[in-house]
Amino acid sequence: MDVIVLGAGAIGSLFGATLAATSNVTLLGRAEHVDAINANGLRIEGIDARIVRVRAATRIEEIGPGALVLVSTKAPDTSAAVESIADLVREDTTVLSLQNGLGTEKLVRAALRGRGVVLRGITQAGAIFERPGVIKYMAHGQTVIERHARSRQIASMFNRAGLGCELSSDIEFDVWSKLVFNCVVNPITTIIGGEVGAIADPRLDPLKQLVINECVTVAAAEGVHLTTDFLPAITKTFASSHNIVSMRQDLLRGRRTEIDYLNGAVAQLGARHGIACPVNAALTALIKALEQRAASELPQKVLEPQPA
Repeated sequence: MDVIVLGAGAIGSLFGATLAATSNVTLLGRAEHVDAINANGLRIEGIDARIVRVRAATRIEEIGPGALVLVSTKAPDTSAAVESIADLVREDTTVLSLQNGLGTEKLVRAALRGRGVVLRGITQAGAIFERPGVIKYMAHGQTVIERHARSRQIASMFNRAGLGCELSSDIEFDVWSKLVFNCVVNPITTIIGGEVGAIADPRLDPLKQLVINECVTVAAAEGVHLTTDFLPAITKTFASSHNIVSMRQDLLRGRRTEIDYLNGAVAQLGARHGIACPVNAALTALIKALEQRAASELPQKVLEPQPA
């Protein structure tokens, strides 16, 4: 199966490089990243450090039979990125949205205007975009994708390459569960300027619980009933992590974050159901204020190396 990674940032590059051992992969990304990969290979630091020779390009002319398009752009960039390849997508093309937030698969479907088969997936793997041609693999993590006639082949391909993958029995439940984690960890560690592990600080527990309560209430109104005890689960999962959330990485580079598809989406859905979400709304407003300041001060600030 040919694999096209649309949005070769940290996670997209990681998946593309790993799949390149068993599949024909093309990374589609920004020109400086593409040029560095084609000149020197993709350097992966951190976990499983290596250099991978993989094809990279800023655009493609065709999509072959039975190809997989892995959409790993940031949520705000989804529509424009997918529209750039929409005319190339075939009936036998599978497009997997492997992104954060709510509704990204809907954006993909709208951009494709009925072409191909669009599936949703989520991953717990963590990586940082260090600089063009270099990413840092920070955390292993399982990937799940929604069930479909084509899903098993994709999961098998991921597993052969060493990317743990399984089919979801309830993709909406899985998406919402990850959303709760993201709505807590992403904005809070971004605002305090810490690593992911900082979220385990018990002094943050009252704030975390308020975020969780709003998310769980809105999810229930959407027909998704979350049963996880999220507060201890977040501490257990992230206490030892030295990763940096993608939201903070975006701010450090002066780029738009995914806040509208995380806490902002929860607040918006809550409003539709008549559910007040003041904490998620406040975190959204704070991150948007930080976006404006970062964009005006350092539009392309390079992420400083963090301790391992």
